[in-house]
Amino acid sequence: MRIARAVSTSDYEHDQIIKYGRALVLDIVQQYDGGHPGSAMGGMALGIALWKYTMKYAPNDPTYFNRDRFVLSNGHVCLLQYVFQHFTGLKSMTMDQLKSYHSNDFHSHCPGHPEIEHDAVEVTTGPLGQGIANSVGLAIATKNLAATYNKPGYNLVDNKTYCIVGDACLQEGPALEAISIAGHYGLNNLIVLYDNNQVCADGSVDIANTEDISAKFKACNWNVIEVANASEDVATIVKALEYAQNEVKAPTLINCRTVIGADAAFENHHADHGNSLGADGVREVKKKLGMNPAQKFHVPKEIYQFFSNKITEGDQLVADWKKLVDNYVKEYPELGKEFLARVSGELPADWKSSLPVQDYAGDTPTRAAARGLVQAAGKAIPNIMAGCADLSVSVNLQWPGVTYFQDPSLRTNCGLTGDYSGRYLEYGIREHAMCAIANGMAAFNKGTFIPITSTFFMFYLYAAPAIRMAGLQELKTIHIGTHDSINEGENGPTHQPIESPSLFRAMLNVYYMRPVDSAEVLGLFEKAIECPYTSMLSLSRNEVLQYPGLSSPEKAKRGGYILEDVENADVQLIGAGAEMEFAYKAAKILGRKGLKVRVLSIPCTRLFDEHSLGSRRSVLRKDGSQVPPVIVDGHVAFGWERYSTASYCMNTYGKSLPPDVIYEYFGYNPNTIAKKVEAYVKACRADPLLLHDYVDLKEKPKHDKVNKL
Repeated sequence: MRIARAVSTSDYEHDQIIKYGRALVLDIVQQYDGGHPGSAMGGMALGIALWKYTMKYAPNDPTYFNRDRFVLSNGHVCLLQYVFQHFTGLKSMTMDQLKSYHSNDFHSHCPGHPEIEHDAVEVTTGPLGQGIANSVGLAIATKNLAATYNKPGYNLVDNKTYCIVGDACLQEGPALEAISIAGHYGLNNLIVLYDNNQVCADGSVDIANTEDISAKFKACNWNVIEVANASEDVATIVKALEYAQNEVKAPTLINCRTVIGADAAFENHHADHGNSLGADGVREVKKKLGMNPAQKFHVPKEIYQFFSNKITEGDQLVADWKKLVDNYVKEYPELGKEFLARVSGELPADWKSSLPVQDYAGDTPTRAAARGLVQAAGKAIPNIMAGCADLSVSVNLQWPGVTYFQDPSLRTNCGLTGDYSGRYLEYGIREHAMCAIANGMAAFNKGTFIPITSTFFMFYLYAAPAIRMAGLQELKTIHIGTHDSINEGENGPTHQPIESPSLFRAMLNVYYMRPVDSAEVLGLFEKAIECPYTSMLSLSRNEVLQYPGLSSPEKAKRGGYILEDVENADVQLIGAGAEMEFAYKAAKILGRKGLKVRVLSIPCTRLFDEHSLGSRRSVLRKDGSQVPPVIVDGHVAFGWERYSTASYCMNTYGKSLPPDVIYEYFGYNPNTIAKKVEAYVKACRADPLLLHDYVDLKEKPKHDKVNKL
């Protein structure tokens, strides 16, 4: 829909803000001869429409719970956000802070892309496509809270999510996945403004992209509004936003045709994407706009006055909301108590008592143990929002009686229905968006939501950038990765994630956890709920041996411990996940041969590394006695060099074989492992310098060639 040009009585004020805003951006970028001025200059009218006329926010209380959320998905345009934060009176965004953009100031609030630790920044953006996917998560959070707690006369949660995207954002995979699911869910509280300037870093957008963006969004069940002159026409953008706010069935895209680098010599040219204009160029722009070219960082007082009402408006919003909540708690005491706990990020005091005691009656897949825990926690902890990437039939985390988060008007062919109060999400085959959406839910308010995602462990590779962003932002999400080893079986090497643990162990603030049995699953799941950061549980498809009396939840929470000890050990075997069984049985064989073997479990290296040096040494027996540690794992050895001197790990890709055959094919046999370890111990005694090398004990299988006709 293209709307007619709107009429405004404030065109002069708008023009002044646009003019001085563009000059301010140029001065800021020119100061350190670097940055991204172009889209910030072209988007000034968008900024006025949002910060003056549309968004609910409180400059004096940037964490006000029911504020509208704003996400700048094209994060390199951050000067647009910083400038309007300054204009509207955010206390931390002073002119000196604006001048710190691209500076060497350690305490700058103006990094090159918005970062979540700064006031009035909802999520860190920069990797294109992440922000719009986060926005979908923020919108889901609002929908769920509103459906759960709002009552007639008590709209405790009715905020909207606004997101600006650029041409490049809409080329990224996670953005397209998120756009699709937002339309499917009918998230009418999500409004996206497309900064459509048709310029990219390498030239014009049509060198790589010629599709009809509006048609694409319409096909994804979005409402679409088009604004022709969005670099100048504030009133029509405001009118489009009003239409979007009144939309009841779908998210809205406002396709805003803008001019990158407007008014500058590099207007409509890719050079203005990430370059300063030069001192002479800045002076020429100021002359063209009728400004004093000698004045730098100049903002007329009339601009501050124009936005001055936003502070008092914001204070009133906060006061009114607090009063509304107080009255709600009086009328709905139980629900009110729960709502306040959610706002504070608190969990029910007795949540641990809801978790099932692990049963050692027989061998159990670790995914089955986790399934029972997630189902019990989901029923007991209202903060949990769980979901899966079209593998619920296998991962099966949904608990009895759970309502699915779904557009209530949707009638599926299979009969599955739901509403916005639901706490289980079907993400479809959209792993990257799933985890980025989870980040948005986690970022809505600290602790209000604990998003849990699930899929086969292999497919979290699709989502790795989003999981890294969770670590970067210190967000609390939990990921359940099943079928985590070569024992995934017949699906073959495409589904056998032999190298994935190395990647996730390397991610800071991400706790990769691979339990050996049900007791460790319990301890690590509790730790994941308690941990303020992101966790990933890596779980077996098939049954694993249980270790009653040896493993325990509390030991697992330490990240590494002695499963079975012995005095004057000759060798130490570290077992990982499902492959602990081979290490444990090999230790028994070696014991019968006269070797003394310690068996260690290190299910989470990050938790283990958080303990003192003395504690770690006591587990690994690093006391000068030179007891060689050997890791037995169904993944590659990369990363285990910190804890072992030799490995019995995967050194080729996997193979399509049944689970009960594949281990034998790759040499995961207790007798074979025992022989290799025995030989290694003898070699180390003959040549102690071997302990300073890293030795691969596992032979590569001889992959027989297929006979072709």
